[in-house]
Amino acid sequence: MTLAVLKSCAIAGMHAPEVRVEVHVAPGLPAFNIVGLPGTGVKESRERVRSALLSSGYQFPAGRLTANLSPADLPKDSGRFDLPIALGVLLASGQITMPVEQAVAMLSKTVFAGELSLTGTLIPVAAPLVIGLSVYRQKIKNAVLVLPKENAAVAAHIQGLNVLGASTLKEVADFLAGTANPKYEAARAITSKEKVDYPCLSDIKGQPLACRALEIAASGGHGLLMSGSPGVGKSMLAQRLPGLLPALSSQQLLEVTAVQSLSQREMRMSMQRPFRSPHHSASMVSLIGGGAQAKPGEISMAHHGVLFLDELPEFDRKALESLREPMERGEICITRSSRSVVYPAQFQLISAMNPCPCGYLGHASKACICTPEKINRYQGKLSGPLLDRIDMQITVHPFRGDWETAQAAEPSVLVKERVARCQALQQARQGKLNAHLDAGDMGQYCQLDSASNKLIQQACNRFSWSVRVMHRVLRVARTIADMTGKEAIDSAALSEAISYRQQMD
Repeated sequence: MTLAVLKSCAIAGMHAPEVRVEVHVAPGLPAFNIVGLPGTGVKESRERVRSALLSSGYQFPAGRLTANLSPADLPKDSGRFDLPIALGVLLASGQITMPVEQAVAMLSKTVFAGELSLTGTLIPVAAPLVIGLSVYRQKIKNAVLVLPKENAAVAAHIQGLNVLGASTLKEVADFLAGTANPKYEAARAITSKEKVDYPCLSDIKGQPLACRALEIAASGGHGLLMSGSPGVGKSMLAQRLPGLLPALSSQQLLEVTAVQSLSQREMRMSMQRPFRSPHHSASMVSLIGGGAQAKPGEISMAHHGVLFLDELPEFDRKALESLREPMERGEICITRSSRSVVYPAQFQLISAMNPCPCGYLGHASKACICTPEKINRYQGKLSGPLLDRIDMQITVHPFRGDWETAQAAEPSVLVKERVARCQALQQARQGKLNAHLDAGDMGQYCQLDSASNKLIQQACNRFSWSVRVMHRVLRVARTIADMTGKEAIDSAALSEAISYRQQMD
């Protein structure tokens, strides 16, 4: 045959759209052209493919070679198309012979992705889980995904997908020619036997109210803003939140690893919850994602984990305002002139700030040296719409007393058990955590009796709360009621939820 058609894929956010790799060999002056909106990395594959074929003992055909990557309006980048292009050259030039019917049957259900070295060795590519999940969702019967050996070991965690790992171009060519029996990667079960060490909550002393708020935030997936003078333990509290959360489920682990694999080629699947703590000099693009290649940002890297923003008012205002939509939707859509990609961003926001520029406003023993104008300017860096979206806002007070005899908080392992039970109750009742309840769910899961309804109305009038803030308070109250095993929200749970808002309003 003079024409070969194989399947590969591009990367568009968390999706890997199918790409048809068509290779045609025609008589004429020697030329090798790649068309179909290829990026620089794809254009350079001409030299890699040529050297890999010669190093593997094959001939590079003399003639006019054209490789078309379809659809033509989809941008293609990286070297993952090296392998299908090289195989297309071998098939089109007759160096791999297959009956037409067999070729059509096999190539229609096989997806190839891999970068070639000049020696013909396959080099791992980025995002193997994104590729594998996209192939799996296509529901092609007996679909086969051919990847470099290192990538195949990761993609094998996707149950029900046939993954073939190869080390060289020669191995894949022998597989197509039928001269070698394929050895598919054994399906790898995702287990939680890995020991993950988190900082223990018992390291915290003298902050029972803050520890209580942290447990509530963990139990319902709520956002938390802590305000307090320097050294009261805000950062220590935030760093211990991942140790209170249940282990990642199999689906969550695949999603977390898939997002991280978009930025790193060598990925190790870990049961550890993501904990991202960017510096306050981070730009808007680094937080939400973007750039020329529309890469994921910190909010996506914190998917199913914790995003900790210390010194919150010191962040660029535009960067903070860009968090508003992802906090509501749980995903971020990045639009550029050439494409639009969507990344998951279901993170739990934990933030910390000082009450004023010097940090000692309201301190019991240290006087604040800031003028009212400086205090208003500092606190005004956080807009009302952003604060509305943070469920819990507390003040962490300095500990007063003997540090040595102060009572330590409960160990994380005990709190984690209670958090797991509370989250399991929410998943069984509504299929999601209380923090993710939408407006349509409020009437069903956050019903109030007459006394509680009167209490929330009084709070709304006194603090001038919007409907969004009222819903946030009701979600926190629902979590407090779940922690005590109550079916309905009572006045005690609602009063405590209100107290976690009024301290900063």
